[in-house]
Amino acid sequence: MRFNRREALLGSFCLCCLPRLGRAAAFKVEEVAPGVFIRRGVDEDATPQNRDAIANIGFIVGRDSVLVTDSGGSLGDGLWLRETIKATTSKPVKYVVLSHIHPDHIFGAAAFVPDDPVFIGHAKLRAALEMRGEFYRSKLSEIVGVDQIGPLVRPTLEITDAGEIDLGGRIIGFKAHGPAHTTCDLSMLDRQSGLLLPADLLFVSRIPSLDGSLLGWLAELEALKAMGAAKAVPGHGPVCVDFSQAASDLRRYLTTLRDGVRAEIKQDGSIQQAIKTVAAGERSNWLLFDDYNVRNVTQAYKELEWE
Repeated sequence: MRFNRREALLGSFCLCCLPRLGRAAAFKVEEVAPGVFIRRGVDEDATPQNRDAIANIGFIVGRDSVLVTDSGGSLGDGLWLRETIKATTSKPVKYVVLSHIHPDHIFGAAAFVPDDPVFIGHAKLRAALEMRGEFYRSKLSEIVGVDQIGPLVRPTLEITDAGEIDLGGRIIGFKAHGPAHTTCDLSMLDRQSGLLLPADLLFVSRIPSLDGSLLGWLAELEALKAMGAAKAVPGHGPVCVDFSQAASDLRRYLTTLRDGVRAEIKQDGSIQQAIKTVAAGERSNWLLFDDYNVRNVTQAYKELEWE
């Protein structure tokens, strides 16, 4: 683990300027294990109405402090979570996890800057933010509004392989994964409850989005399985699921994607042909299938073309 305590922000802002989340009344957290509270994100893409509150986010309460499992997709989403934490416990927020590069998981982090927490991320997250952060910030502001987009938050504690923190009698373990869903996926294991929090390494109901490595994702699913957790909090979908079944469903889709693309390549099929047919039989199993399968096939084709 590498610790850079004060390098959290570009720019500054005051808490009173943070916007409210328009749909906050529709959200609630569920206690999925003792002291573990999760909010289910909506099964949509970012819109002005949902303010990018589409990911499962939440917090873990220890004896001495609180860890935010993921901060949400906008300032308003993050502020809603911060207020929910304060209404639930008087313990201070000491840690905020940035599970990977995607906007729906990181743009709420700025709401927690006044708490002066440690921001935890994969060792490769900082480079990903330098490459994509401002682009994501610009594009998301066009959707949810400039007032919903604050400064980018960088990790101040970087996980290169594995690490852990203590919330006070409650140890949270971290694993930095190889390229999979993205190039900077970080998972967590709450050792007290045995609950796995793999963020977007696990999708349920909503179709997964491939932005790292298809073969790597299949490998990292096996690494998650080796952790031995019975229950998990996916990045999208129900707030707590049976890990074995959920991982099996995801593995089936990713394997179908891999095998279908390989077959097209073997037959000298083009990307255009592949996107018409590969994994079409999975359509009824996933929400937003038509919005993401084409991109997944394209990404997989580029990866597997030169095997």
